Order: sequence, then C-alpha cells, then structure tokens
Amino acid sequence: MTACAIENEAAEASGVAPDAEGAGSTGETVLEDSAPDDPPEDPGGPGGASPGTSLAALPGPPPVAPAFTLSADGAYAARLALANVTADPSDGSGGAGGAWFVERWTLDGPEPYAVPLPLDQPEEPDSEVLPLADGRVLIRRRVADRHAMSLLYPTGPGTGELPLGAVECAELTLLPPSPDGVSAYALSAGPRATSVWLVAGGAFGPELVAEVPGRCSGGVWLDRAGRMLALDREMPGGGPVKAVAVDLERGGEVTPLLQIAPDSNDRLLLADPDSGLLLIRSDAPGHDRLGWGVLGSCLPVRFPECLRPADVTVTPFAVQPGQMLMPESCAVALRIDGSAGSWVGVWRPAGRRLHQLAAPAGWQAGRGVWTRDGVLGLPYADGNVACGVALLEAPADEEPGARPWSGCGAGSGRQPSGGARPLPVCKPVPLGQAPLTGRMVPG
Repeated sequence: MTACAIENEAAEASGVAPDAEGAGSTGETVLEDSAPDDPPEDPGGPGGASPGTSLAALPGPPPVAPAFTLSADGAYAARLALANVTADPSDGSGGAGGAWFVERWTLDGPEPYAVPLPLDQPEEPDSEVLPLADGRVLIRRRVADRHAMSLLYPTGPGTGELPLGAVECAELTLLPPSPDGVSAYALSAGPRATSVWLVAGGAFGPELVAEVPGRCSGGVWLDRAGRMLALDREMPGGGPVKAVAVDLERGGEVTPLLQIAPDSNDRLLLADPDSGLLLIRSDAPGHDRLGWGVLGSCLPVRFPECLRPADVTVTPFAVQPGQMLMPESCAVALRIDGSAGSWVGVWRPAGRRLHQLAAPAGWQAGRGVWTRDGVLGLPYADGNVACGVALLEAPADEEPGARPWSGCGAGSGRQPSGGARPLPVCKPVPLGQAPLTGRMVPG
C-alpha cells in the first residue's frame, strides 16, 4: 500500500503548522510560515488583472485576450493582438470592429520590441500561438473538424507562412514549448486514450508520437532535451488524477510520477530540470493545496502554509534555473489573483515566506522568465508601452535559520533564462512511499 507522502498531516488538525520542523511534538506554531505577507498596496492597477489586448483602443468593453506564450528560452513571446478595422459600408455591419492578428515579441535584446504578423484574413480568437527559438511562431487554427498548423515569420514588409499540415480530431491543445526550442507538441484527449502529436519540428508534418491510456491534461517538461513529458492522467472509468511521466523516445512509455495518497488528485504544475524542484497541486491533505517535492527524492511532498494565503488563488508560473542540486534555493514566481486584481509572489522552499509584490500595469498575467541570477522579467503592454519587460529582483529571505541562496545578484533580465547545454535524462521516481519522519529539507 502506498504511504501518504505528507508531512505532519495530523498536526494541522491540532492547529500546528504542518510545515514546522518538529512542531508535531512540541505544539509550537511556526509563525513565519503561517502568516503571509501583507498584500501590496497597488497590485498593478487596473491593468494588472488582465493583459493588454490591442495596439489601438476599441470602443466599449475590451474583449478577453487569448493567451500570451513565452518560448522555452524566454527569448521570444507570441500572442494574438487586436487591431481596429474599418468596416466596409457595403456589408451593412454599421461600424468599425476588431481583427485578431499574431504578434511576436523579441525579449532577449537591449530593448524589447513587437513585430506584427498579420495575414490577409484575421485570425480566430480561439487560435493558439507558440514561439520557437528561431523567432518563428507556430499557430494552430481550427478549420471544420481539423486543426491546421502553420509557421509565421516576418519577411520584408509582410508575413511569410509555412503550412505544416493538419490533425483531424475533435480537440487539440498545444503543449508548452519544448525545451529543445525547435519542436512543438500538441495533446488530443479522448475518452479512453490521449494522443501526443509532434506538430512542428518533424520531417513529414504532424506525427503521432505517443498514445497514453486515459484522459490526459496539463503538460510539463521534465528535462532539457524535450524527451520526458509529465501529464496529469485520469484513467478510463474515473478515479483520481495522477501525474505520470511519458518517455517520447520510447514510444510513449508511461511511468508513475506522483502517488501521494491512493485516492488523492495529484497534478504537476511546474518542474525545473536543473534542480529537480517540482511544484504540485494535490488534495491529499484533505483539500486542494500547493506543495513541492524533488524529482527522484524519497522525501515527502511538502505543503507550506505560506502558499495558501486567505481569499486569493496562488498559481506558480516560473522557476529560477541554474540552481544545480539545490531545489530549496530556487526562487519560484507565482501569480496571485484576488479581488484587487493580479499581482506577483516570490517564494523559495528554504525561505518559508511568500513575498507579495505589485505587478506592472498591463502585465501579461501569469507569464515571466527568470535569469540564473534571480531577476524576474515580467512582460507587459499598457497604453504607453506596446511591448515592455519589467525587471524584478527576487527579495532576500531574512528569517533566522534560512539557508543562503545563490540568486541574489543583479542581472540584465534580457537574456534567455534556460541553459543550452543538454543534461542527462533521469528516470522519474514516484513521489510516494516516503517516510513521514527523519526530515532533512527545510520547508
């Protein structure tokens, strides 16, 4: 029987912080881990809650903008932007409207800038875009019962388009950019199995590379080679959702990754290949919680109290790279959503504290990239800046007993955050069957 890999679950019922070292026996509550920081006075203003949606303001309430996607190395970004279109009086529409077009951002130079990639026809707002490391942008368009793939790129004053083929299925979702920078994958979930498609980077158009039993969602890369993919899977007939690792170079071989408790829903949100740090969402503690673990570790998953401040939703979106074998020292960026809008949180496993910071107006909420030196770049667009990156240096943790970390230096924030050198592929080990005592890693 799989052991529940949760520290001091019973301690929470007695009013003791479950992340406190040794608190289960002494009754001592760790205040720095149970009391979150005060929220910022200005969480990014009105623009902090949603990304900028257009280069020209449209009358009336602005439409909801599609997602903003960063390339794997953070050098490029892409989104669907909205522009004014003057209506043709002969069509009887009676006014101006808006048209979606692809916009690519370049973020790794001295100054960020945006390049529009419009075509003769406007894009549909449900299309998906994904930037590659060479600056081209993959777009997925729904055409009847097919999903057509193309690469867009600037060419002189216009936009070049390279059709890649189509996938015939009911639903298809692009996965996060592959760490190799040249490949792109998509997920098609069915009632009994989920297909993983290579939609860019192959030799002959879209290629089916794996069939995973069960209905899968999510998608997190576990290595820098683009081989090991983590998916959140629900088996046919129902049951809990469990994260599994899929080896794309071995025909989609599936390995259990998260098994915290037999009946818990255990999802993987983020993974850092350098340190092995995993960010997890699970209801194993009795209700949905944000926790962390280490890939291949036999230590339990931790669920820090500071990551569940009241009346807000906390979602991790970026992990500081380059902290080799030091998962506790990685700075993690989190999106915090509350009644005042969206703002930024910064947390380290060793620090036991959630720093809450204002986001720039027009922040592309939930998007950002770390440098190895601990500087977070937050892309934004507001009424004055069409394409910008705000630099935020990770605050230091000053609590007594916190381990020193290596990400306190300043950096430019304009360079790609991921390393280019390939790293060995480690076989994932299920985060379960772990002892509940003998803890060595701070919370």
